[in-house]
Amino acid sequence: MKFRALTLLALAAVLAAPPQPAYADEPAGAYLAARQAYNHNDYESAALYFTRALTEDPSNPNILEHAVAAQLSLGQVDRALPIARRMEEGGFSSQVAQMVLIAEEINRGDYDATLTRIADERGVGPLADGLIAAWATLGQGDMASALALFDEVAAERGLRSFAIYHKALALASVGDYESADAIYAGESDGPIQATRRGIIAWAEVLSQLERNEDAIKVIDEAFGSDLDPQIAALRDRLEAGERLNFSRIVGAREGVAEVFYSLGRALLADTSEDYVLFYTRLAEYLSDTHIDARIMSAELLDSLGQFDLATDAYKRVPNDHPAFHAAELGRAEALRRVGKTDAAVEVLEQLRRSHPELPIAHATAGDLYRQLEQFDKATAAYDAAITLYDARDNPQWFVHYARAITLERQDLWAQSEADFRRALELNPEQPQVLNYLGYLLVEKQIKLDEALSMIERAVEAQPDSGFIVDSLGWVLYRLGRYGEAIGHMEHAAELMPVDPVVNDHLGDVLWAVGRITEAKFQWRRALSFVDKENPAPDVKPDRIRRKLEVGLDKVLAEEGAPPLRVADDEG
Repeated sequence: MKFRALTLLALAAVLAAPPQPAYADEPAGAYLAARQAYNHNDYESAALYFTRALTEDPSNPNILEHAVAAQLSLGQVDRALPIARRMEEGGFSSQVAQMVLIAEEINRGDYDATLTRIADERGVGPLADGLIAAWATLGQGDMASALALFDEVAAERGLRSFAIYHKALALASVGDYESADAIYAGESDGPIQATRRGIIAWAEVLSQLERNEDAIKVIDEAFGSDLDPQIAALRDRLEAGERLNFSRIVGAREGVAEVFYSLGRALLADTSEDYVLFYTRLAEYLSDTHIDARIMSAELLDSLGQFDLATDAYKRVPNDHPAFHAAELGRAEALRRVGKTDAAVEVLEQLRRSHPELPIAHATAGDLYRQLEQFDKATAAYDAAITLYDARDNPQWFVHYARAITLERQDLWAQSEADFRRALELNPEQPQVLNYLGYLLVEKQIKLDEALSMIERAVEAQPDSGFIVDSLGWVLYRLGRYGEAIGHMEHAAELMPVDPVVNDHLGDVLWAVGRITEAKFQWRRALSFVDKENPAPDVKPDRIRRKLEVGLDKVLAEEGAPPLRVADDEG
């Protein structure tokens, strides 16, 4: 059996785009509602309306194909299946329908049907079909022919890494751990690409060969010392001398699930999330234990804006699974993005209680509290995270940076500055830290020369960041170098034209150089961009209105601030 080579990019181009309607006489109401829902990734509504449209036009290939796609996107393969069968019986060619049909054949162990389908070119695509055929052949009990098919795929340009990865899994699934290890180690066919799942599989193979020390070395070289709970638990079991079972693949069905998952992961760089979702949903369908596929489905749904579906997908990860923490972190973010912040907080707090040793749980809770402006709670969460990171000798600059922000918002300046400077020790010249610390030094009217140097270096690193360019203009304004400040402030306003803080700052600088009318125009623009329900903490609408009434000089006098004064070097 020979399979034509096709690059992943070409494969994506052929398969990724949703089918377009080609008939002018389609039932308008339900069909148009379904298309609108599908185009907005609202798969539940799309499935409902496409099903209604089918009652009026049951043989329309466009409606049939979209109905299969919507049901598959929801993970409802059993509902997609009869529609896919109707398409095939009607002689309509549809790759998404064929994906469903081939998965169902594998699921019930009808490998003959799968191989016949692939031979008749009614499969998924060249790469997927080659790998699926090899696994189906293994499912028939013909290991020699299966290995030959994996080798055939590996001979095609650009497909070798996928083929030898699956070949090693197939060998391990039948207990030939020596041959699998030879591929992983690069002694035969390999080495394979060092993916997370591949490293775990290799560690399990080495453990079956009673080579736990080698397995630990593989893990340490791949993941370093900062291990997540799943990898840490795996390493601990190896170190304790436990002989790990090979759990990645136990048969052809799980092998094909891995085909869909690994191809979906690879295609993600070249095609859209909604298309890749087909692959992860089929991987889930074929293997209830493929938690990585379940989490990836949730991540894709989150990216597609389907936060409720993403939340449901994350919730289906068992709480005793090593990846549970990752699912809970994802669920909290999905809840936050849909506006359910109380629920997101509760998820993170439960995770902190169940996984108190996990620094990322505390750091993520700190991030959420910081966004909610609950700075005392954020600081406490960051304290816990930093203690754990330091205990692992793995300090994280961003956590110090984030805690510095919360400390400053609580008027704990000395502690805040220390954290900012610690972040710079850990990540020298980090532009976000340079900008934020420099800006605060300017606002506090201290160490202005150092502040200017920091912000200039930040601008050099990120010249297109409106926030950072604004900071440079602002420090020059604070130094009385108004003429120099103008150009930077105008550039910041070009980069961030609807930001109220940037427009307010530009107004102040324009006022300082005597461009009164333009200053008032910018202040009015700043007011128009203020979010009345959730104003940014750095914008003060009442102060802007007062400046419009009496001018900046009067406001500064009322506040007891120093008057505007041009620097000496500007005359």
